Amino acid sequence: MPEERMQEEEQREALVAVERAMVAIRRSQTRRSLGRLAPADGGRAVDPTLFGVLDAVEGRDGSCSVTDVATALGVDQPRASRLVLRAVEEGWVSRRPDPSDARRALLALTADGREQVDRTHRFRQRVFARVMADWPDADRLAFARLLTAFVDGFGRETDSGRERAD
Repeated sequence: MPEERMQEEEQREALVAVERAMVAIRRSQTRRSLGRLAPADGGRAVDPTLFGVLDAVEGRDGSCSVTDVATALGVDQPRASRLVLRAVEEGWVSRRPDPSDARRALLALTADGREQVDRTHRFRQRVFARVMADWPDADRLAFARLLTAFVDGFGRETDSGRERAD
């Protein structure tokens, strides 16, 4: 087989491997899977669906709306509203009027919400550290760099796909 054709086949196999790995990651993030790894530091585990709300609010740093949560979670507006309401009822998210648009509410993490986010980040980082414990330092750094680049590129692709659909 000519070298060029072998390289094309290797590239195709790499794409298949990435796609399979992404599916496996998504499946491993189910509520049941994460529940088995519940935090051992005394805090109660956050429903992964609600953590998505907290994560979206944290990511927008004070200028987050229900629409932003819906977009971040890939759900419709009514579903996002119900999830935000649950996070508000848990005391993890607060609502305040948007000074530039009175019809809109801005969401922010409460102190309890910030603690939940921080606890969950620490917990997940401990899990990831255990998974990569026997990796050479250079591999961990390369993985972090490549995974971040992949996620950034995927975000750009999905954002441009959303723009093409609009």
